[in-house]
Amino acid sequence: MTDFAAVLWDLDGTIVDTEPLWMEAEHALASLHGKSWTEEDGLALVGNSLIASGEYIRNRLEIDISAEEVVNFLVNRLTQALSTHIDWRPGARELIKQLDSDGVPQALVTMSYASIAAPVAATLPFAAVVTGDSVPRPKPHPDPYLLAAEMLGVDAADCLAIEDSGTGATSANAAGCDVLVVPHFVNVPDAPRRVQRPTLEGMTPADLHALFR
Repeated sequence: MTDFAAVLWDLDGTIVDTEPLWMEAEHALASLHGKSWTEEDGLALVGNSLIASGEYIRNRLEIDISAEEVVNFLVNRLTQALSTHIDWRPGARELIKQLDSDGVPQALVTMSYASIAAPVAATLPFAAVVTGDSVPRPKPHPDPYLLAAEMLGVDAADCLAIEDSGTGATSANAAGCDVLVVPHFVNVPDAPRRVQRPTLEGMTPADLHALFR
């Protein structure tokens, strides 16, 4: 059992291993325009809002389409991929289900758009979903986590956020949350009210309580 008022979950790289899908979509877009795209380019986007990523990509590839058009291409690719198969991160689904059994409210807080979040949220017991196309200011601003807490009727300062990126962890901390960081593709700096663990595999609600209390 945990005494957090709610647990707020990032999606990409935290619950689902979507980073390879994003990188595949970015490579496909670059190839379509006769350009090259590197792994380093892809890693530079981890945790960013989609529109910021779209702007980075169009500038990096020097292509004459808008950031919105870049985002639409990527979102369509990810939506199609996740509608047929989801690669879950170790321990994430199990912990979500245990928290639900304990009656702990949970929300999905992702900068991916609603169509990407939908197939994941449809299989998990989230009481609220915040997506990148539903907030005026994305991560690393606190807005997404503040909105999720408001939707659940709790104070963000009483919540735990689970993240895999520095951008997401900064957003959650700025909202007042404790943050459990499970790094995946990028390193995340240490900070107050932030604990890092290599995996969620085998973790229980009681473990979450012990990490921060």
